[in-house]
Parts: sequence; structure tokens; C-alpha cells
Amino acid sequence: MLWAAMISGFTLGAAGSLHCVGMCGPLSLALPTHHLTRTQKFFFLLIYQFGRIITYSGIGLVFGLAGRRIYISGYQQWFSIAMGIFVLALAAMYFIQKHSIHFSFLNRFYQSVQQLISNLLKRSGGPFSFLLLGLANGLLPCGLVYVAVAATLSFTEIAESVSFMAMFGAGTLPAMMLVGYAGQLVNAEARQLMRKAVPVFITLMGIILILRGLNLGIPFISPEMPQSPGEAAVCHPQ
Repeated sequence: MLWAAMISGFTLGAAGSLHCVGMCGPLSLALPTHHLTRTQKFFFLLIYQFGRIITYSGIGLVFGLAGRRIYISGYQQWFSIAMGIFVLALAAMYFIQKHSIHFSFLNRFYQSVQQLISNLLKRSGGPFSFLLLGLANGLLPCGLVYVAVAATLSFTEIAESVSFMAMFGAGTLPAMMLVGYAGQLVNAEARQLMRKAVPVFITLMGIILILRGLNLGIPFISPEMPQSPGEAAVCHPQ
């Protein structure tokens, strides 16, 4: 159901927002807002965050299309279980390696995004520059975003995947606005403590994905998945 996807997405974003403050807080603090009035600063930061949410929604669309194909093929339950195991493996890597999860084959892409952000930060542009920064920020490597993307593949409808990712971004908005507007209140030690909560959220999401695949009929946690429509039957008149 669409509203259930929205609630679960917002909950994941809100619960993981402390991680976002720890990981993306330095970028928010680097935004060129020193020359703005308080009202302008709030408005520009909000545009920046909306850009990030737009990117997350786009990611939800792409992976929602993939998830829809998996559903139609009839492998939704098993795929959800497999993704849950994968997410638990990511959590174990995080516990062992003690740093953010990233995939090396995406390094070149991430370097391009970081270069774009660096170029944009050198400008004291208007609202459109902040929107572009937010759009680019949504593409940066983030373990929590990887987990959210894994969840979108377990939905049966594309609208659910898009809504989940949009509300995931919305859930992180209050904390990210706070660190951008009053970042001096969140020091480096506090951000380091926030990072330690990351594997906990990743582990919980992995467990939920496995429970979803088990189809236990538990609302929000393991709702019953609708049966795949399969291939359409073609009847030939005799």
C-alpha cells in the first residue's frame, strides 16, 4: 500500500537522520550561505534539501521499475530475502571496517559528482546553484541510501518505490536543516557518535527485508505480498 511505503520511508529517514548529520553535515556547513540573511539562508537551504529529495525520488523511480519487473517475474519474495541478507552483509562490513560503505566500481562516477560539487561550492550563486548542489548531494555514496534502495526493490508498485525514497529524504530533512542552519551546535565529536548508529539501522533494515520476503502477514513489517500477475494468457479462437 502506498501510505505504508510512505510511512516506512519516512521512518527510515528520520531514524537514520543522525547518520546523515554525521556523514553529510560537513558538506552542509560548507555551503556558501555566509553572505545571506537569515531568511535567505533558510530558503536556500530548503531548496538544497529539496534537490536531494528530488534525486532520491529519481533513484526510487529507476529501482522501482526494476522491482516491478522482479515482481512480475514472480521472484519478489526470494529477492526480498536475498536483499535482506545482502544488507546484513553490508552491516557486518560496516562493523568490521569501521567506515562508510561504498562500491569501488562506482568510484569514477562518485569522483565526477564530487568534482561537480566542488565547482558549485566555489560560486556564491542563487537558488538554482543550491538546487544543483542538492541534486548532486543525493548521488554521493551513502550506506543508508543503499539500504533504502534495497528496500525499493521489494515493492510491487513503482509509485511505492518513488514515494518510499521521497519520504526517506523528507525524514532526513529536519536534522539536515538544523545542521545547515545551526551547524556550530553539532561538533565533530557528536557527528562521530552519530556515525556509530549506522550499522544498527542497516541491520534492522536487513532483518525487515527478510521478514517481508517471508510473507508473514505482519502489518508494516511483513505484509502479505500480492501474487504476481505472471505472463498474460493469450487465447486463440478456434
